[in-house]
Amino acid sequence: MNQIISGKARLSFWQIINMNFGFLGLQYSFGLQQANMSPIYSYLGAKESALPYLWLAGPITGLILQPIIGAMSDSTYTRWGRRKPYFLIGAIFCSLCLFIMPHSSSVWMAASILWILDAANNITQEPYRAFASDKLDESQHPIGFLTQSAFTGLGQTLSYLTPTLLILIGVNKYAENSHHIPITTIIAFMIGAVISISSIIWTLYTTKENPLSVEEIAVIKQKKISIKSVFTEIFYALKNMPLAMKQMAPMMFFSWYAMFTYWIYIANCLSHSVYGAYPVNNFRLADLLAGQIGAFYNFIAFLSAFLLAFLARKWGSKTVHFICLLLAGLGLIALPLIHSATLVFIPVVFLGFCWASMMGNPYVILAKSIPANKAGIYMGIFNLFIVIPMLLQNLTMPLFYHSWLADSPTNAIQLAGIFLCLGSICTFFVKGRSKTIKLMIP
Repeated sequence: MNQIISGKARLSFWQIINMNFGFLGLQYSFGLQQANMSPIYSYLGAKESALPYLWLAGPITGLILQPIIGAMSDSTYTRWGRRKPYFLIGAIFCSLCLFIMPHSSSVWMAASILWILDAANNITQEPYRAFASDKLDESQHPIGFLTQSAFTGLGQTLSYLTPTLLILIGVNKYAENSHHIPITTIIAFMIGAVISISSIIWTLYTTKENPLSVEEIAVIKQKKISIKSVFTEIFYALKNMPLAMKQMAPMMFFSWYAMFTYWIYIANCLSHSVYGAYPVNNFRLADLLAGQIGAFYNFIAFLSAFLLAFLARKWGSKTVHFICLLLAGLGLIALPLIHSATLVFIPVVFLGFCWASMMGNPYVILAKSIPANKAGIYMGIFNLFIVIPMLLQNLTMPLFYHSWLADSPTNAIQLAGIFLCLGSICTFFVKGRSKTIKLMIP
């Protein structure tokens, strides 16, 4: 029997900043995808109803890779560390894909590169979550994981805002390459490639992994990592999943189905709700506004993450998460009803609080409920609670987009708002033990 115990050195605020700085580049990459993949597909000629299918790369690569990479990182021992080799390998491939993506010449070329890009991000992300769990004492989990939320907000703010900033310094907003992809998008992806690799290198340089005990090293060396052993470990972990983790599944389903719907359809929604009266270049204007909105809600997430960390310690992570999901859901329901490019930012404030909470509070709850030596595999399995809703969104949305949503991206955004409200209700069902847990470890 193993018991989660607290015996780790407390880190200073700046040590936690350095440890999580790599999240800046990781989330800059994710932000570029969220802000630009639907527009890139549209510029290359994709149909609006087919967009969810073209986003399948993220959910499927996450579904396959993250539990496997998490299990492998738990059983890895090298001179460079247990988690760090995954950070570096993922960041290198991520940067290469970011350089190539905006030069895609067809929809299927862009979709293929997205598969590789998402695989690279997945190789980095869950070992990074486990790395934070490895380093931090339980009392520092809120500030640790919500600092990752802060860097998520900052990285995605910069990625969403980059095209607008480029226009402000003189780049022509209508300039495009031979495949109709804006020059601002191309430059943004090149900047993202540099930030992605450099921020990870900073974390690798400034932060050491906690040394493993002699017993832990001996156990790892005795293990022979194989396809069979990895899948056996994943099956065992699924079978013995902590109760709190199971209870979070409905909350995560509604939350992530909603967010993926938002990312796919926000630019199309704004082209109808805000720029419907502008027949010329209305989608390009909506694309830029969607980027500004994305930057704004991510900046709110960046600013609010440390406030949420304080509130989570005072009120509990579950209560804070409930409030954030509910307010964001009501905001998305109202958003398509606003026809002003200025006023549309008001409901997005609540989405910023929600995004900060989604990227931090569930992991605070999770980290308290999982055995310490299985952090990698459980962080990877927990990602299934994200990618399965996203995958289902990709597969089911085209089936009812025409019949139930009347081919309307504004209706799709309001559906996302309803789902966030349902996710908030589901937080009341998370009642599992979250302080100390005993589990059999193979």
